Amino acid sequence: MDGDGADPAAVFARLGVRPAAADLTVVQFSTAFCGPCRATRARLAGLQATRPGLAVVQVDAESHLAEVRELGVQQTPTLFFLDRAGRVVARTSGAPRPAELTALVDARAGVRV
Repeated sequence: MDGDGADPAAVFARLGVRPAAADLTVVQFSTAFCGPCRATRARLAGLQATRPGLAVVQVDAESHLAEVRELGVQQTPTLFFLDRAGRVVARTSGAPRPAELTALVDARAGVRV
């Protein structure tokens, strides 16, 4: 999973990610000129508006090259799905299809009624 044996929880902590605060935290690694990154960011914002247990953290891959290497991020967007304990429960590389992204989120974060 990771690039060189790095502890993912320690890497996410350095990035300011606090997974204990939500049922599911999605960390998205993006770059400024990535169209699929913008589309995925917008989808996540829409999901976050209706899922109270969802937190989203955006990371500029170009500004965090050490973390990119440590986590083995090869393309953008790359999304890491963390549970409350900070464990990576899923990971996607490239833009996930909207239905796939919704299913991954709904499996762990509640929908507001």
